[in-house]
Amino acid sequence: MKNALHLLRQHTSPQRDAQGYLPLEAYGALGDGRSVALVGWDGSVDWWCVPHMDSPPLFDRLLAPESGGFFQIAPEDEYQVERRYLPDSNVLESVFTTQHGRARLVESLNSGPAGRLPWAELGRRIEGIEGQVAFKVQISFGTQADTVCPYLSPTGNGSVFHAGNILGMFLHSDALAIEREDDLGVLARLRIKQGQREVLAIVAGRDEPLVVPSLALIDDRIDGSDREWRQWAKGLCYDGEFKGLVNRSALALKLLLSSPSGSIMAAATTSLPERIGGDKNYDYRFAWVRDASYTIEAFLSIGAQPEAKAAFTWLLHRLGEHGPKVCYTLDGGLGDTARLLDLPGYKGSAPVVGNDAAEQPQHGVYGDIFETARCFIDCGNILDASSAMILSAVADQCADSWRRPDSGIWELPERRHYTMSKISCWQALSRAVELADSGHLPTTCRDRWDRERQRIETWIDEHCWSETRQAYEFYPGSNQLDASLALAVRFGFPQTERLASTLEAIDEALGCGPFHYRYSGMDQEEGCFLACTFWMVEAHASQGRLDQARQAFTEAVKGLDQGLGIYSEMVDPHSRAYLGNLPQGLTHLALLGAARALSGIFPQR
Repeated sequence: MKNALHLLRQHTSPQRDAQGYLPLEAYGALGDGRSVALVGWDGSVDWWCVPHMDSPPLFDRLLAPESGGFFQIAPEDEYQVERRYLPDSNVLESVFTTQHGRARLVESLNSGPAGRLPWAELGRRIEGIEGQVAFKVQISFGTQADTVCPYLSPTGNGSVFHAGNILGMFLHSDALAIEREDDLGVLARLRIKQGQREVLAIVAGRDEPLVVPSLALIDDRIDGSDREWRQWAKGLCYDGEFKGLVNRSALALKLLLSSPSGSIMAAATTSLPERIGGDKNYDYRFAWVRDASYTIEAFLSIGAQPEAKAAFTWLLHRLGEHGPKVCYTLDGGLGDTARLLDLPGYKGSAPVVGNDAAEQPQHGVYGDIFETARCFIDCGNILDASSAMILSAVADQCADSWRRPDSGIWELPERRHYTMSKISCWQALSRAVELADSGHLPTTCRDRWDRERQRIETWIDEHCWSETRQAYEFYPGSNQLDASLALAVRFGFPQTERLASTLEAIDEALGCGPFHYRYSGMDQEEGCFLACTFWMVEAHASQGRLDQARQAFTEAVKGLDQGLGIYSEMVDPHSRAYLGNLPQGLTHLALLGAARALSGIFPQR
């Protein structure tokens, strides 16, 4: 399994469906620490927000196959394509084979030797391997849901394009035969012979002057970006049997870290549906406290200290400014509520921007915050006085709030006494007591926190346990199950036997093949939630059922093997088609935790 993710993924004459959509597993992701682009197996960049992850998209064919923007490089003749990420890198390689020859496409959202570039630079290099391959090159600049009208304007330094506030330039050599270049985009042809090497690129920015580098520099930066990714991956400290999977998940998570701020995006897209044609289509281009906390813990666990520190500092500053909210914008603000976009959406699933979760009460944020702080301290780091005071205030708020209903980890409209929310409050106050006892938090309220955590534990066992199901319920009296309760094992909730029985009930009632639904009834509404499956693996391994956990992990990874190792939020357990936004940070975080548990690496308690 170490080398599994270095294998090429081969597709014969890849086709879009009748409406022009690719399956989600057909996409690879490129990133530069500021934005993420999705590239399909047919050489088309179908999603790219410029210059930031949460900016309006320059390319959005992902949500509008007929009118959306894209940048495609593909052979004119029928072809086969083999795709992979270069080893330990987020640089993507595609090898196209036609009856006349073979050519390689290597592409990257480039960085420079000193880190992220102050502009967006998409570099795409075509190399002739043998014979000759005729390529068709197409660019269509998106209209951002018909809110802008892109146009070209000639300057003394070349033709530039404008799309709303985006200013950019398409760069190429004279080898590219331009057939059309106007406000509608670009259509061109390119013949690549063996040994020939051509670079096509887009440089862009928003409300800023534009630097136009030479093609030679962009070419060098494709290779330089690959070296930087490999150097970063080399510094990761996990060296267990699942190294290839862990490194690929770590690289996916790195794509979601916004280097200008330190915030961590939940996923790089909006509105990819949890059920095709359904209404569960959300904008995940926000920084959720839960996802950010788990990412910080994961980065700390694999030795990515600069990323963990930047993200933890960002999170503490947001807590100081706004208090413990569910999610924030990438620049630290409070986001807008959801509104529909006038676009077809992915396979007819209505797209949105914005998210309604920010104003929900979710007690899970308390546990997430304090688990992160505890992990930060356990790795030998220290808190400043201001951060300690912020955390103490959050602990007091948790002690005051735990008795009230909330929207739960799944952000539901019905406010209830969700069992997982109560466990998260117990977790938060337990970690707060531990941090106070070790001298990292003021001890003024330490005894109060201790009393409240004991009350929470008693409340959970009196109200949330079902003798009938021999499991903790979704919420008291529901007679339903919640797969997120697998996390209670990681959190160290002390009812070991009851948790083991709960895991068995979850596997039986919510399992579907190698995957799991989030909670009771979701088999009628959405796909299986991938993080739940990997949380279950980690929980089983943590409780000593290693053979069962290993088999479940192997089957789940095999069930997702149709892509490039960039995982979505959900999967259809029958067709194995990906569902939901991607790359989905929570899925990769859960996989990391499962791999570490199977390697005998558990959180300190």
